[in-house]
Amino acid sequence: MSAALLVFGYALAMAWSVPVLLSRLTRHGISARLGLAAWLTAMASVLAGAGAAVALLAGAAIAGWPRLAEAVCRSVAGRACTPVVYRSAAFEVPLGAAAAAATLTAAVLAWRYGSAMRRAGRRTRAHAEAARITGRRLPAKGDSERRVGGRAAVVLDVPQRAAYCVPGRPAAIVLTSGALAVLDRAQLGAVLAHERAHLAGRHHLLISLSRGLAASFPGVPVFTRGPAEVARLAELCADDAAARRSGRPVLVAALLAMGTGAAVPAPALAVTSGAVSARVHRLLDPPRRGRRARYGLALFTVTLVLASASGLVIAFAGPLAAALG
Repeated sequence: MSAALLVFGYALAMAWSVPVLLSRLTRHGISARLGLAAWLTAMASVLAGAGAAVALLAGAAIAGWPRLAEAVCRSVAGRACTPVVYRSAAFEVPLGAAAAAATLTAAVLAWRYGSAMRRAGRRTRAHAEAARITGRRLPAKGDSERRVGGRAAVVLDVPQRAAYCVPGRPAAIVLTSGALAVLDRAQLGAVLAHERAHLAGRHHLLISLSRGLAASFPGVPVFTRGPAEVARLAELCADDAAARRSGRPVLVAALLAMGTGAAVPAPALAVTSGAVSARVHRLLDPPRRGRRARYGLALFTVTLVLASASGLVIAFAGPLAAALG
C-alpha cells in the first residue's frame, strides 16, 4: 500500500509540476519537434505512474483481502491499527465500497476515452468522405499537384479561405476556391507541403489521443493543457517542414494571404489554425543557433528524464512494494 501511495504521489507531482516547466520551454516554439515529444512523454509518464499505482493496489487485493485491509489501516493509523480494527465490519465495509468505487471509476474513464476516440474517428471519416464526394480534384499541373495516398487534393467551391487535411483511408487535403483565389503557385505548394507534413507526422492521431486524455481526466493539468500545446506545436512542426520545402518567405506570404477568418471543421488540421501572428513572427525572426541549441538540449533532457523515470517506476514498482510490504 505504501508503494502504491508513493507511485501515485509521483504521478500527481508530475501532473502538476511538469506543465509549468514545459510551458516555459515551448512557448516560443523553439525546437518544436522536441517540444511536442516532451509534452507527449509527460502525459505518458503520468499515465504510466497512475497505472503502476493501480496495478500495485490490484496486486495487494489479489494477494488477499485481509492483508489489503491491514495495509490500508496501518498506512493511515500506523501502530494504532490493530487486528480488532482492520478485521471489523466497520472498517472492511467502507474499504470494500472504496475498492468498488475505484474499479467503477477506472471503467468509466476507460469507456469515456474509448467513446471520445470513436466519435472523433466517425466525424473525421464522415467529413473526408463528404469532401471527396462534393469537391473536385485539384488540377494536375506541374508543381501545383501534390498527391496524398495516390490522390490529388480536393477543392470545395466555397468563398471562405481554408486549407486543411482530414486523415483517413485515403487521407484528404481540402482546399477551397477562396484559398486558390489568393494563393499563387509557390504559395499553394507551401500550403500543401504544410498539410502533407501534418499527415506524415500523424499529428491528427497525437491530437486525438491528447484530447481523449483531457476528456477522461478533467482537472489534471498535464492532460487539460496538453491538447492545446500538442496542437500548437504540431502546427509549428508543419510550418518548419513547409519552410524547408518552399522557403520561409513563401510560407509567410501564404499565411498572410489566407488570413485567419477561415471556417475549418473540428477534426481537421489547417494551415491557418493556431496563432497566425505568432507563427509569422517565428518564421520571420528565427532564433539564433546558440539559443536554439540551448532550448533543444533542455527539452531533450526533460524528455529523457521523464521517459527514464516512468520506465523506472514501472520496472521497480513490484520490488518496491515487496520491500515496503
